[in-house]
This record gives sequence, structure tokens and C-alpha cells, in this order.
Amino acid sequence: MHPKIIPVVMCEGAGIGLWPVSRDSMPKQFIPLFGRDSAFQRTAKLLSDATVFDRLIVIASAEHRFTVADQLQVIGVKAEIVVEPVCRGSAAAVAIAVELGLARDGAALVGVFAADHVVQDGRLFVETCARAAVVAAQDGIVTIGIPPAYPATRYGYIRPGSEITDGAHRVEAFVEASDAVQAARYLTDGYLWNSGNLIFNAATMRAELETFEADVMASAGEAVAKGGRDLGFLTLEPLAFAEVPKVSITAIMERTQKASVIAGQFGWSDVGCWSAVWELSEKGANGNVVEGRGYVFDGANNLLRSEDALLAVVGVDDIAVIATRDSILVVPKAMAGKVTDVVALLTANGEPEAGSHREIHRPWGKYLSIDLDTRHQVKRITVKPGGVLSLQKHYHRAEHWVVVRGTAEVTRDDETIIVHENESIYLPIGCVHRMANPGKIPLDIIEVQVGSYLGEDDIIRIEDIYKRC
Repeated sequence: MHPKIIPVVMCEGAGIGLWPVSRDSMPKQFIPLFGRDSAFQRTAKLLSDATVFDRLIVIASAEHRFTVADQLQVIGVKAEIVVEPVCRGSAAAVAIAVELGLARDGAALVGVFAADHVVQDGRLFVETCARAAVVAAQDGIVTIGIPPAYPATRYGYIRPGSEITDGAHRVEAFVEASDAVQAARYLTDGYLWNSGNLIFNAATMRAELETFEADVMASAGEAVAKGGRDLGFLTLEPLAFAEVPKVSITAIMERTQKASVIAGQFGWSDVGCWSAVWELSEKGANGNVVEGRGYVFDGANNLLRSEDALLAVVGVDDIAVIATRDSILVVPKAMAGKVTDVVALLTANGEPEAGSHREIHRPWGKYLSIDLDTRHQVKRITVKPGGVLSLQKHYHRAEHWVVVRGTAEVTRDDETIIVHENESIYLPIGCVHRMANPGKIPLDIIEVQVGSYLGEDDIIRIEDIYKRC
């Protein structure tokens, strides 16, 4: 009897193919695209099946660690959250998973999964992982391949070889499709899409990493060994982790002789572009998908998604119209793959909307910039129950806070003041201040900033429970 799979979820990538909804500040894995749960939450739920999986491990950036914790709490899944000081690629994440897996069990089986993929048949996904574990327990490294639905050029492909056991085949090669003609040939010849999901014997993977990318394994191992704990998160030693070469795990998979593949028939998508969102969504009249306030007149097979604004399209087919609070994207679904090029152009031109939302998430909650001019800014701030902002001051702005829901505990220099709904407080330039939510419900306030400079870098933190000073 082999041990349970230790599941490791990698929360990497910005998902810029789904811009403007997905950005660096809040990438697609944390955004509900289909129903109430995000792709990350859906994945975490699948990997919480205790008959097949051990306790979950999540690898995330420092910026998104609190989002991970919050989303896990909402769905009631417990996990070890590992904070990467910097992103060093998928091989580094696998090396971390190896070290943590072997720390639990010398015979550990580890599964590494992406946070932003979507599975349609969860039961079959779990069954496929269980079958892969049987092969991995024999000193193997198993990748889950996906039978292609169409000749895609943006996925890597796997050429299966001889059969090892029922449903598992040796991997003959990992290849790329240079064009649609080659991709169509791969489809005809029985190649599989490379989903990137792996299940392996941890000791075997460590040996392969030491053989092919020894510096990755050594530096990642040192980062884990010298790591610690901070605010409940497992941290990696920054200097050691910074020395990890940035390498894709595919570089190891292409060279190892231990690789095998099992086909996953569970309905998989990496949701890499808006056409994929349309394909996976429940269709309304004439094949249209409308999320938010939107209307289609005399059109078919369109995708409309709006966070706030009212959208209406007339007489068009097969387009995606995506509206957030600060950006609008209109693209034919057939050209949805070009959105990444648009984001590159926006980034090159210094457009802040390329990577940041107007709604910014923080450990204590979030804020939304409602109005901004040269000498004033208005924000809507939401503080979670028990959340505490840093003790801080500003050199260039004063602030007014108006409580619209909940109760605020405000520190202003030497005073501590309770501010209730429909009450306000003034914070002059230079005063030392802090806000906390001592209540049981979210605290919502409207903040009005007035001053000569309103940048976020005019926050002089004096004390912070989240250790951002």
C-alpha cells in the first residue's frame, strides 16, 4: 500500500491572457470565473479528498499569501502555506515540494498542481491521480496528459511510448507545435497536451534534480532548511532561495528516463484566454454568455463580462467584451490569444492598468480608489473583522475617515477613539494614526485624502502586525 499523495499547489503567474480582469495585483487563480469559487479554491477542494491526498501545501508569493489564507478559510480547507521570497520558476517549486514531502515521509509521493487550471469532472480527476500514484510509487515520475480537443499551438505536447501498465505509458518526448499544421499532426498521431501536473516519488525526483539541475536542488534545499515561520506561514531563507537558478521543470522532464504519462479524461483547461472562458461557461440564448450587467441584441456566441458598467452589443457575433472599473477590452474570440501582446504594449507604455487594479488587497482587507485628482483622492476601505492597519503617518496629506458600516477603533497620536456608523474623524498632516476593526462584521469607511502628494509611498510605517515595516 503506497502512501497518500502530498498535494502541492503552485500559485504562480499573472494570467495576463485574461486581462483586464487578471493582473499582477490579483491574478486569475484567485478570481471567480465560474460560480462563487476561484480556480484556486476549486483546486484546493479537489485536493482535500482524504482518501487519496494528504494535507495540502500551497506555494505562493509574499504579495498573495494572505489572499491564499483568506480563500482557504472561506472553503474550510487547511493547508501549509509556503512563501516564496521571489519567483524562481517551476523547478524551484518542485524542489521545495520534494523537501517538504520527504520531511513528512521518506517514501513520500508528491503531486504538483497549478492553481489556475479548471477540471470539469472532479471525481475522475481524483481517480486519475490515484492511478498515477500507483505508478509513481514504483520510483516513477508521472505527468498527466490531456487528450487534445483541437490542434492548439500554445500547449506543449507529450508523445506517449510503450505501455508500462494499464493506462500508463513511457514518455518518448516532450515537443512543441510550431504551427497549426504540426499541431493537427500531433493530434492525429495520438500526442497529448502537457498539463504540467505531476505526481512523483519524492526521493526519485530529488535524485533527478540532483542529476540534471543540482544547483536548483541544493539552493532550494538550503532555503527550506534555513527557513522559519512568520505569522503562521512557512518562510524560505531569502538569500539561499535567490541563488536558485530559474529553470522550468520541463527541462528535467525532457531528460529523465523515469517519466511516464497517464491520460486525463476529466475535462481540463488552463483557462488561458477569454475564448476558453466562453467555452467553459453556461450559455444563454444564441450561445451568449453574460456576466454582470450586459445585453446582446441580434448577436450570437458572445462573451460579455462587466464588474460595474452596463454593456450592450448590437449585431455582432463571436466577440468578447470585458469591462472592469478602469479598463475595457473588446476582442474577437478567435484573436483572444493576442491579449498578451496588448498587455505587453500597455506595460511598455507605462500604463498602470497593465498590472494593477483600482481595488487593491491588503492583509487587513482591501481598498478601492473611487476618485483621484492632483490634490485629492477618495477611497473606499474595507477592514476585515480583527484587521489592523499599520501605525503610520504622512508628510504630505491629511485624511478624513467616515464610517459607513461597522465600528472603527482609531488611534490618533495619544488618543484612542471609537468611531461608529455615520461618524467621522479628521487626521491632520503628520499625526501618527492607525485604524482597526474590533467588531464582528466588515468595517467600511470612506477616506478623503487632501494634500500636495498622494502616492502610496507617503506611508511612513512605524509599527505593523503584518511585518511590512
